[in-house]
Amino acid sequence: MTELTHLDEQGRARMVDIGGKAETRRVAVATGRIRMSRSALAAIRDGEVPKGDVIATARIAGIMAAKKTAELIPLCHPLALDSVTVDFTFEDNALRATASASLSGRTGVEMEAMTACSIALLTIYDMAKAIDKAMVVEEVRLLSKSGGKSGDWKAPE
Repeated sequence: MTELTHLDEQGRARMVDIGGKAETRRVAVATGRIRMSRSALAAIRDGEVPKGDVIATARIAGIMAAKKTAELIPLCHPLALDSVTVDFTFEDNALRATASASLSGRTGVEMEAMTACSIALLTIYDMAKAIDKAMVVEEVRLLSKSGGKSGDWKAPE
């Protein structure tokens, strides 16, 4: 069995020491979607959700969440992110979020990209739940990552 990096020799949780790792440019991209009724999707697209601009609010929420990932996910390192973007695409019965996080550092930004995506989607739910309580957040996953010792990775299609 492979050694678990977040446990010490006594089995206690620990934060991985990244002090000796080389700094590299690191980028991660995550995606997910929120499935909803046509009326909820139209209200978001047309700017008719009573709580305000859903897309703008979800984008800001995602960016803020990426910056707080270390406070939300145990044992994640606090990172000085260089960039976070959150973009949205309307699909037939859903709204897709795609988040990207990047930095030059000693550890990856996969969790920051996935946190940004997840919180953006949850914000959409919160803002549009009066229209459709049956919305479903789904398919949150890492699309790609680059940099670091393990190099580049892309999700299979």
